[in-house]
Amino acid sequence: MTKNQIFDERTSQLMKVLVESYINDGLPVGSKALVQSSGLKVSPATVRNVMADLEKMGLIHAPHTSAGRVPTVQGYRLFVDSLLSVKQPDEQLLEQLTAHISHSDDQGETLESAMDMLSGMTQMAGLVVLPKKELIALTQIEFIPLSNKRVLAVLIQSDNEVQNRVLQMEHDYAPAQLQQMSNYLNSFLAGKSIKAACQTLLQEMEKTRRQMDDMMRSAIQMATHAFAEHHEAQDDFMISGETNLMQYADNSDMNRMRQLFEAFHEKQHILGLLSKVSDADGVQLFIGQESGYGPLDDCSVIAAPYQIDGQSMGVLGVIGPTRMAYDKVIPIVDLTAKLLTTALNHEN
Repeated sequence: MTKNQIFDERTSQLMKVLVESYINDGLPVGSKALVQSSGLKVSPATVRNVMADLEKMGLIHAPHTSAGRVPTVQGYRLFVDSLLSVKQPDEQLLEQLTAHISHSDDQGETLESAMDMLSGMTQMAGLVVLPKKELIALTQIEFIPLSNKRVLAVLIQSDNEVQNRVLQMEHDYAPAQLQQMSNYLNSFLAGKSIKAACQTLLQEMEKTRRQMDDMMRSAIQMATHAFAEHHEAQDDFMISGETNLMQYADNSDMNRMRQLFEAFHEKQHILGLLSKVSDADGVQLFIGQESGYGPLDDCSVIAAPYQIDGQSMGVLGVIGPTRMAYDKVIPIVDLTAKLLTTALNHEN
């Protein structure tokens, strides 16, 4: 039997009010205050008994020298999963969010505007995991002759990034030959990601092995070299509003704050955490120690994936204190991810 199954209505209401009170003012909640806030016709003694039961279950605890109680990580999780009433964004918020996410031809600009908007609206650290390079679609591939049997391969991608590769070939090629090769490759590679293009090249080689002429063979060989030199970029993320976290009492310990800022700089562990969100459906939460990463023990991460052409390309979210207004932040993150998906697909 789960914790929420053994809760009666009164216990659920008291737990809900306790968490909401602590989120609102950051002060441990005592039995008398809980009686007044809950609106229930119960005595402080009855509330103390309920609080004792909640404490035994590991859902609340007493901070040092305090008679009041505050939620534990397990308490926050129960609150979010079973007791939280998420506020649906109103029209004004929707208009604000839409206005802040620019429909720019520059994908990076669009991602950055969404991240900055999240940080500003939540007063927390906003972050966005950048699209994986091998998943970004090719728009065009061109070959330009250089001296000494070298060819410049130009890869134009859907995010408007242009990457150049100098290829050392076995002999020189005339411009007309290279143009023919480019036309041939673009006929079946355009619109595919680098990863998918590599797979297509292998299939093309197998399918046309017997009928393949010298031009086709040279073109596929050249493209294979160009993609082999496309070093898969490490996942990366941008972050803004880190200093917002200094205003929260839960993060007032400067040593912990230093560790958190170092984690932002090192990126590896946070990227590992966010990779769990990439293929998930909708908003995901990691509360306190649920992240499995020490510097985030006093933080909650709320994140959601964004998509391009129906494929998950990255993650958008916020990092803030465990004592945050989940009812407001969750829908903001959810809506922002959806609007970002719309903006990025509009660009494409």
